[in-house]
Amino acid sequence: MSATERSPEEPDEPGFGDAPPALLFQVTYCSRVGPGVDDAAVDRLVATAREHNPRFGITGLLVFGGGIFFQWLEGPREAVARLMANIRADARHESVVMLSESEEVRDRVFPLWDMELVAADDIRDVLEDALSSALDSRSEATLSRMLEQLDSGVLTPLGGA
Repeated sequence: MSATERSPEEPDEPGFGDAPPALLFQVTYCSRVGPGVDDAAVDRLVATAREHNPRFGITGLLVFGGGIFFQWLEGPREAVARLMANIRADARHESVVMLSESEEVRDRVFPLWDMELVAADDIRDVLEDALSSALDSRSEATLSRMLEQLDSGVLTPLGGA
């Protein structure tokens, strides 16, 4: 098994998977992919996130497809806000649109994902799985809203109907 592969029993972020509910800041956004961004650039972006996010307590997922990024981030407010400022200034992202933002004491929705790259075709399954295992009403509401947006066509490039 390579350094980047993990067995299902082995969490990629020791401590996050079994952590009690904490004050978490959560954002979801979409952005258009900037010029010159290809699969290799996205792979580098994810590798960098996997290197840095655990140090700052950030977890989440990134979907890349149809010329759009879609991302769910959760962690301490200051760390997530700093990351969002970096994303807004990053030429790989154009027209960043916030879809949701909240802060509350709750469990993480993606506790073991320092940054998981999800194929656009799989976004519905990932959101439905997260919804079925969400432990608090705010996460359920956000995930339901995201599925509604997917159904409405707002996120069609990411695998919507």
